[in-house]
Amino acid sequence: MEDTPDFGSPTATDPFTPQARHLVVVSGGLGDPSSSLMLANRMATAAADHLSAEGIVPEIHVVELRLLATEIAEATVNPSRSATLQAALDQVEQADGIVTVSPTFKASYSGLFKAFWDLVDNDALRGVPVLLGATGGTPRHSLMIDSAMRPLFSYLRSKVLSSSVFAASDDWGEVTGGQESARTTPLQHRIDAAGEDLASVVGRLPARPRRATGEAKPLEVISFDQLLRGN
Repeated sequence: MEDTPDFGSPTATDPFTPQARHLVVVSGGLGDPSSSLMLANRMATAAADHLSAEGIVPEIHVVELRLLATEIAEATVNPSRSATLQAALDQVEQADGIVTVSPTFKASYSGLFKAFWDLVDNDALRGVPVLLGATGGTPRHSLMIDSAMRPLFSYLRSKVLSSSVFAASDDWGEVTGGQESARTTPLQHRIDAAGEDLASVVGRLPARPRRATGEAKPLEVISFDQLLRGN
């Protein structure tokens, strides 16, 4: 397995300018190293390369859910959120494009993956391009993306790309002498194609407004009468 690529600190170009786009990588991988994180990073790198080729500066943030597992669990039963978790949610909710990957467990995404997205505001991802990916032991799990992941992000009214990438264990192949094996190359081709699709959509849309991460949202107060009426 390879280490997480260093996307570097945000570029010197002001990320609020029209030629910059904010991409967020969300990995639901539980292991260290993680094939889900490796796939997500490769997908984001492909998208960033295509954006750069079009003169658009990519600003990339990576969210590893396994590092937030305790805080995510606490937030599901307690309305307060840690600063670290809130910062991750802020990054996601302000993204111009999202790459998200989950391992496959019992024909669906992981519970940690679902718990995180349950914390995202229902309206925050409306119209935001989302590129989906998944990993699993065998190709027979590849339908999980369509049967489980797409409905989740359709509910959030995001712009779910038709492209997606599933990587089974055999897809990774072996790297010898710095050269990818014949088994690995098709996976990279799929990654490149999916990254290009995400970049083409993100590049056509205007950059979304940004706020400082961790900045508190206005508290919505619902009266007791409204609660009784079910509003």
